[in-house]
Amino acid sequence: MTGKKLHFGIIGAGRIGRVHAETLAFRSPQAEIAAVADVNLAAARALAAHCSIPKVVASAAEIFADPRISAVLICSPTGTHAELIEQAARAGKHIFCEKPLSMSLEKIDSSLAAVEAAGVKLQVGFNRRFDSNFERVRQAVSSGEVGTPYLMHIISRDPAPPPFSYLRSSGGIFLDMMIHDFDMARVLMGDEVEEVYAAASVMVDPAFSEAGDLDTAVAVLRFRSGAIGTIDNSRKATFGYDQRVEILGSKGKIATENRYPNQVAISTADRVYSDPPLNFFMQRYPESFALELQAFSQAVLEDLPTPVTGADSRLPVVMAQAARKSFDEHRPVRLEEVGA
Repeated sequence: MTGKKLHFGIIGAGRIGRVHAETLAFRSPQAEIAAVADVNLAAARALAAHCSIPKVVASAAEIFADPRISAVLICSPTGTHAELIEQAARAGKHIFCEKPLSMSLEKIDSSLAAVEAAGVKLQVGFNRRFDSNFERVRQAVSSGEVGTPYLMHIISRDPAPPPFSYLRSSGGIFLDMMIHDFDMARVLMGDEVEEVYAAASVMVDPAFSEAGDLDTAVAVLRFRSGAIGTIDNSRKATFGYDQRVEILGSKGKIATENRYPNQVAISTADRVYSDPPLNFFMQRYPESFALELQAFSQAVLEDLPTPVTGADSRLPVVMAQAARKSFDEHRPVRLEEVGA
């Protein structure tokens, strides 16, 4: 990487904004945060103080108007993403945006057209692609190490549900949570999904029903090759953040287990046990967050393609919409039915 620095403006000082700000401020020597924007100025000021960000503003427009800023990090609520992408593109800013770009395929297509017309770079925040365990799984499949893939199973379970105020605008379990797994399914298998069948329920808390959401879900994926994938999600795993993958192929299998704070095993007369896995995504994925922002910075500074494109971000939304349609209609749904 060159000795240049990329000057960022961050839009959104909530949980994921804080994760990215800390990554840029403390782990990214090629980056510098010039400003942070949030309608909640108290949250923005707190983040600025924590990360030594020199400028706090109340609107994204002030970020786009700042000539010092070359790239923006969009960490605001999902419903704002598409419009902010278009505004950033018109302002000539390179864009890193959290997933999903929108819940609407039409809005995604409009924002991607704006990016292309402006000639700026766009990367979408599917950080799990940059995790070393998942990357090793991908390598084992792409190199033929485990042969032709037959079966894939992804387990992704949160330690506790998000606030119900968040659920009302999240898009639901398929768009908010399983979307990461839809993306990883394509990446790990090196294949495209043709059909989705989903079953889901409310098992954790009846309040999910009141929000029009679900908290427990399974999706069965049929790939073009004929291989079958399964994804299971739960909003509550009492023992911690449950993130596992297994792929069975014609020559063998590859599997990755949870990550733990240590490798200690304790043995007593009554039982043998270890400490629970890392508790949530902030602890489980710090390296992948750093690597994805490093890759984005390098793409901008060295004029390289971004590793997670707008097209990459559109397909998981199609899969999520197919899963919801499958759940609603109690049948398998082909992706072309919802806009593939």
